[in-house]
Amino acid sequence: MNPVPTRDELRAHLTRTMIAGGVATPRQNNLLHYRRMAAGHPYYQFGLELKPSWTERTVLEMMVERCGVEPDPRHLYGDDTIDPEITLDTLEAMGERIGRAARRRESVVLATGHPSTLAPLYQAVARALEGAGCRLLTPAAGWTYEIETSYGGAELRRIVYAEPGVAMLESDDGRAQHTHDARPMEEMLRELANTASADSAEAKPDFWPDLAIADHGWAGAAGQAGIDTVGFADCNDPALFAGAAEGKIDVVVPLDDGIAAQHYAPLTAYILDRAGLSASG
Repeated sequence: MNPVPTRDELRAHLTRTMIAGGVATPRQNNLLHYRRMAAGHPYYQFGLELKPSWTERTVLEMMVERCGVEPDPRHLYGDDTIDPEITLDTLEAMGERIGRAARRRESVVLATGHPSTLAPLYQAVARALEGAGCRLLTPAAGWTYEIETSYGGAELRRIVYAEPGVAMLESDDGRAQHTHDARPMEEMLRELANTASADSAEAKPDFWPDLAIADHGWAGAAGQAGIDTVGFADCNDPALFAGAAEGKIDVVVPLDDGIAAQHYAPLTAYILDRAGLSASG
């Protein structure tokens, strides 16, 4: 089990590993994504129905406030920033909401579009919640759909669950896949809703998530469905921050989501400590 860092120790870790502080995400990529989100491009909405009033300028202003990117609109190239103080504050808020779920023994759904880097964090949280008596929901396991590839073809994607209950996508060859797509979470919620309606109106609380812990389109679709949602987002993924600004997402932790998986272990310990939970397994 990893020791729980102090806030100062975690801040130093975040900046040393470039999870926050000066990050390797290109500024030009950030600004491109801000323009596309503001233009309503579905890929950059993450399943959220955002207000049409967003502009590239207001997205940048919102990302300065909620993520800590460089505020100067004339900064067009090079690396960008994530404010580690915002990361720490939101990690604490996420931990508090997860702790409330544990105390209430809520039904929880967990999902990640970054399985190669963030899956161990989600799995540790899932094990802790399961140990506290929460119900981990695993709907639509094995559901498949096709995606268009960059070369004009099509590939199959399948919902799978990493133990004890973290949803992710895999390809036909069994490799876990990065995704921004909201469709898998939408299908998971559709199956849960259908299961509830097939039983009785009174049964729905047992089948519907009280909390979603997720990222990318998994989080966006859950928030759009009205589920309490906490999650992670990089500084080039403005939609979840916009969703938080509009009240659809409860907590968004800004961080570079592509760092080696072991570097997220101190964050995991910090979240679980704030939640009043201990890591297991």
